[in-house]
Amino acid sequence: MADRGREEFDRCALVHLPELARMACRLCRDRAVADDLVQETFLQAWKSFDRFTPGTNCRAWLYRILLFSYARVRRGLRRQPVLVEIEGDVETGWFVDPPTPDILTVESVKAAFEKVPEPFRTALLLVDVEQLTYREAADALDVPIGTVMSRLNRGRRMLRLELAEQAAAHGIVGEAGVPGRARRRM
Repeated sequence: MADRGREEFDRCALVHLPELARMACRLCRDRAVADDLVQETFLQAWKSFDRFTPGTNCRAWLYRILLFSYARVRRGLRRQPVLVEIEGDVETGWFVDPPTPDILTVESVKAAFEKVPEPFRTALLLVDVEQLTYREAADALDVPIGTVMSRLNRGRRMLRLELAEQAAAHGIVGEAGVPGRARRRM
C-alpha cells in the first residue's frame, strides 16, 4: 500500500521538482535557502498527499505549498503593505509607457526585475517565467484570478519602466524618443 502511494507521489509530484527548484531559487536568491525551501515543500506535500485529489492539478498544488512555505519564512515582511515609490509628475505619466529598449543585457534585466516588489515579481515568475496559466497561478497564490491579472499588469509595467529608466541613464532611449529623459510612474 505504501509503495503504491510512493509511486503515485513520484509520478504526480516529483516530475515538477526542477521547475519548483527554479522558482525557489528566484524567490530566495540563495541556492542553499532555495534547496531547503524545496525540501520543505516536498516534505509537506508528502505528508498531505493523502488529501491530494487525484486528477486535479498537482503542479498548482505544489506551487501553493512552495509559496506558503516561503511565506512562512518571510511572514513578518509579508504583513507589511507594499509601498512603491513614485517619482516625478504622476498625473501625466498614467497614459503612455516608455518603450522598452531594444538593447538589453542580462544584468540590466535582472537588476530591473529585482526592483519589482515581491507580490508582483512572484506573479511574473509564475506566469511569465514558469508559464503557469492564470488559473494555476491564482490557485498557487490562493488569490482570485483577477488579482493575478492585476499583479501581472502592474509588475510588467514596473519592469518596463525600470528598463526604460536604465536605458535612459545610459543615453539609449528616453521619453518620447529623447535620449536621457524618462519618467518613472505607476
